[in-house]
Amino acid sequence: MPGPRVGGLAPLTTIDFPGRLAAVVFFQGCPWRCVYCHNPHLIPANAPPALAWEDALAFLERRRGLLDGVVFSGGEPTLQAALPEAMREVRALGFQVALHTAGMYPERLAAVLPLVDWVGLDIKAPRAAYPRITGAPCAGDAVFESLSLILAAGVEHELRCTWPPRLLSSTDLARLDDELRAMGADRLVIQECRAAGRASALPGTCRADPDWAGATELAGRYHNPGPRSAG
Repeated sequence: MPGPRVGGLAPLTTIDFPGRLAAVVFFQGCPWRCVYCHNPHLIPANAPPALAWEDALAFLERRRGLLDGVVFSGGEPTLQAALPEAMREVRALGFQVALHTAGMYPERLAAVLPLVDWVGLDIKAPRAAYPRITGAPCAGDAVFESLSLILAAGVEHELRCTWPPRLLSSTDLARLDDELRAMGADRLVIQECRAAGRASALPGTCRADPDWAGATELAGRYHNPGPRSAG
């Protein structure tokens, strides 16, 4: 099996794997076209890799004892069939593993959940509003199936909803709240949409100073209340 296609590597993060010092490996490729995507260069699945996987592993080898974990992000890491083996290789170096995912591949997520210590799941909208954000019909069904898997596995996790005020109304946020609470989800953070990446070409999609009052009230119902800036 070909190795992972790596779109980039961040040598140190203190925010992407809560409570741990970590590096972030960005996997290339994503099937969605989210309006506010701030990493559009990672969307093409067949783009030339920025870094060979062997070089990424060599870097991580040199960071043993200095870092606690490795975050697999993207793009969408579960798009690549090489993800499970990459996680095993990282664990063999003694690192904990985190996964950032949008949850569009529930079966692939189920295969790697036993290998991860923490999951950051992007919840982009209430189920019915997903096509508006992602450009993909029926996308919400897969995501909420992935959420069910995460909750059933009992893995440490966080749900993140990026709020573009012109695309998601306060009514949408309330509907999302109802859907999450009905599933027993209790770890939501609402993130401010940043006018970067694809959003930079769509003026007004991400307001500079959104009204956070409603978002704060909603997020305050959860164990790790937001809101906060995305990215």
